[in-house]
Amino acid sequence: MLIGIMSDTHDNLPAIARAVELFNKENVDLVLHAGDYVAPFVKKELSKLNAHFKGVFGNNDGEREGLKKAIGVEEEILELEIDGLKIVLLHGTNEKVVEAFIRSQLYDVVIRGHTHKYEIRETGRSIVLNPGEVCGYVSGVKSVAFLDTRKREVKIVNLDTGEPLGFMSL
Repeated sequence: MLIGIMSDTHDNLPAIARAVELFNKENVDLVLHAGDYVAPFVKKELSKLNAHFKGVFGNNDGEREGLKKAIGVEEEILELEIDGLKIVLLHGTNEKVVEAFIRSQLYDVVIRGHTHKYEIRETGRSIVLNPGEVCGYVSGVKSVAFLDTRKREVKIVNLDTGEPLGFMSL
């Protein structure tokens, strides 16, 4: 399965549209969002995805009831098992919680957002993946990630240039 991963969209509709366009072009099967949508009107662009969508809340998601109704977000932490990979998705506001998930070594992939900095790193048996920010407001780099569960590969891509920013085999 090819999974598109995004975080920290912060209502930047043109950037969300670009991410959706890339995910549709790459024929992703599932899109995971690590939080900080901000407002329910992000549905306008996210509804154009040709893939299933799952996400978690972030610390800037004040309109939680509206987001639940608009895009179906209900959790702060989501656990998935896909093609034998155990995945946990969270925003990552509390670094102690993120580190506890990593130290637990219960997950093949720990997906987090919040820092607005893209990252792929290996810690024990776990890959820690932060797709960076779609909005581009903090780092100036708009990015998303792809996780190919069959090839066991993860890569981060710059939304503006299409250039790879990081790659790792699982």
